[in-house]
Amino acid sequence: MTEVDSLSEAAAAVLSTADPQAKAERTASFAAAWRDGRIAEVGSARPPARPARPQRPALCPPRDLARRRIGQGIAGRIALLHALAHIELNAIDLGWDIIARFSAEALPRAFYDDWLAVATDEARHFTLLAERLAALGAAYGDLPAHDGLWQAAAETAHDLLARLAVVPLVLEARGLDVTPAMIARLRAAGDEDSAARLQVIYDDEIGHVAAGKRWFDWLCERRGLEPRPTWQALVERHFKGTLKPPFNQAGRAAAGLAPAFYVRSGN
Repeated sequence: MTEVDSLSEAAAAVLSTADPQAKAERTASFAAAWRDGRIAEVGSARPPARPARPQRPALCPPRDLARRRIGQGIAGRIALLHALAHIELNAIDLGWDIIARFSAEALPRAFYDDWLAVATDEARHFTLLAERLAALGAAYGDLPAHDGLWQAAAETAHDLLARLAVVPLVLEARGLDVTPAMIARLRAAGDEDSAARLQVIYDDEIGHVAAGKRWFDWLCERRGLEPRPTWQALVERHFKGTLKPPFNQAGRAAAGLAPAFYVRSGN
């Protein structure tokens, strides 16, 4: 027996779990229960407005964080891995939040399968990075972090289409742009272990962006909207930033994002 009766209850339980490792473990446990039928219903439990968080790391505005430079030796690599672990922790919650927050949309089971798989990947990614931090003599929470990812979630909490436009199709797609260079710098610094972990994350993120594009297109069709102009309008309205090249066109193409979708004239 599981401790919850529905997938949305599982989402609320994970989102209410402050300890990062417990959050990752509960994600894996609930995902297994969904796959084998011990959790069979989506349900309608409402997620919390904000996920529970540990006391550390301290959260501050992005502009107040020091730049992460791999060339600064082990301290620079720890800073990079810590920042990525923070992103992955937020990504666990983003995967669960989309499941519960929009359960009233009457979505196909495949939608929940996809986003539960995403949340499970993110939990595994967090664990990979936490293990590597430990090997380097550090731990998640040792350094400050920012709250930008959850601000994006709050900005799009009212509309599934906006959430899909901003989280997978902007934020995760940006990860495809920047991660290959991180991998190359880690390898140049002789840190093959960290580089290999980032390669796993990169490969999985292609699938996450692909899921975002698939469900964005599906929902646009359901609402009678054209995907490209709809995406651009939603990003302009809800994303607090700019979409800046260079873009990893090969990685984005593998996820189903053609340049015509995301490149504005003049970029």
